[in-house]
Amino acid sequence: MIGHRRFDVIEHLPEAELDTAINEAQMADEARLVRRLCFVKNLYAGDVLEEAARRVGVSQANSSRWAHAWNDAGVDGLRPSFGGGRPPKLSNEQFAELCDILEEGQPWTPQAIHTLIEERYGITYDPSHLSRKLRESGMYYAKPRPMDPRSPENADEILAERLGEALDEKDTEEQEDDPVVLGFFR
Repeated sequence: MIGHRRFDVIEHLPEAELDTAINEAQMADEARLVRRLCFVKNLYAGDVLEEAARRVGVSQANSSRWAHAWNDAGVDGLRPSFGGGRPPKLSNEQFAELCDILEEGQPWTPQAIHTLIEERYGITYDPSHLSRKLRESGMYYAKPRPMDPRSPENADEILAERLGEALDEKDTEEQEDDPVVLGFFR
């Protein structure tokens, strides 16, 4: 068996406790830890590194690293140590404060928001990232629309008059059979 090497795995846990650890990791939704513990279980069953790695779908390099981590520290050695990426520029409190400011002083242009953040907190965001963060918190950029220059000055009066005429023209029999839909109201 050239290229296959047996690895002496330290049995930090009896097999029943290893199964319990796998079940607990599944219940805690720790998919990476589950995969790594299943790899160790395969080593317990007598698989060589390559076979145990193939069963869980991992490279030989990772399998060697996982095996050594298990031997060195047991379950804790297999826990993923990924820190979650770069920390946010604004703390949760600062971002909540920013959202409150934006809600109070509407409307804001994207440039005005960037200026506010830079002046108040001394940081800058990429425009696309800031818009994504604001959308995630339920805020959206929108351009305020001016009045349509083609609309007459008394548009509200004309609407009220036309609605009145439309409602007066319907007789009661038609209203019962075919309801009038005027629009969407809140």
